[in-house]
Formats: sequence, C-alpha cells, structure tokens
Amino acid sequence: MDGMMKIKLYEEKYRDDMIFMVLQAKDALGRIPRINEDLLDIKTRYFDRGDMFWIAVDDTDRVIGCGGFSRIEGTNEAFVHRLYVKASEKRRGIGSALLEAIEAGMRRSGITVARVHLGEPPEQWFESHSFYPKHGYSEYAPRYMRKEL
Repeated sequence: MDGMMKIKLYEEKYRDDMIFMVLQAKDALGRIPRINEDLLDIKTRYFDRGDMFWIAVDDTDRVIGCGGFSRIEGTNEAFVHRLYVKASEKRRGIGSALLEAIEAGMRRSGITVARVHLGEPPEQWFESHSFYPKHGYSEYAPRYMRKEL
C-alpha cells in the first residue's frame, strides 16, 4: 500500500469530494450513479446515532475511499456500509485499510459481529463477492455475509 494514503474520521469538509468519488466508483462498476441519501448527512445518519464513518485521503487531501458502520438496534452486531474505493486507486490496499478501521471501530463499540449486504444484481457486485471472503466474511443468506470480530 502506498504510504501517501491516510484513513481518518469523516469531516464535513470532505462531503462533496466523497460523494463525487462514490458516484465515479459506481459509474466505473457499470452502475447508474445515484447518491445514497445517508452520504448527504454523515453526522446525523452515523455519528449522532453512535455509528462511525471514515474516509481515505491521498497526499493531496482528495477522498479516495470511504466506509462506515451502522449498528443493528438491540444487538451487538453492525452492518458495514458504503465501503467504496476510487476506481483508479483499486488494488492498492485502500479497501482493506478502510475495512480494518471499520472493524476496529466496531470492536471499540462493543460490536462482535460484522455483517455486509451485497447489492443486486450480483454481476455488478463481483468485486465485493471476492473482497469480503478474503477478509474472513462468509455468506449466510443470498447477498449477505458476516464475520465474527
């Protein structure tokens, strides 16, 4: 992994750059780039609920990745959400570094099971289907994976 990348807690000043990166990432996967509404207000949708969200930035302070987690009410489990890496920066360890930060944040929050929901159709999520098992996740239902932390 390139030493120029930093993982940091999300800050509002990165919002537009992060949204731009996510839309580009979706476009590169052949998906219609739509904005996920939670990304418009990370503070309310994540931090205010006790959940967390991180970004990866390059040496010019541009967003090259993001991801977070949302706990499942009344459990010690959480979903990994919005783990995206800029298309031109893939295969450099950024997704793995973000997932490590997310899982460490989950552990600090007392979460013992991480879950992930993979979208439809599976052809557009082929990267996720190979990424998560490499990190210890296994499928427990169609398009759902989990890992004990």
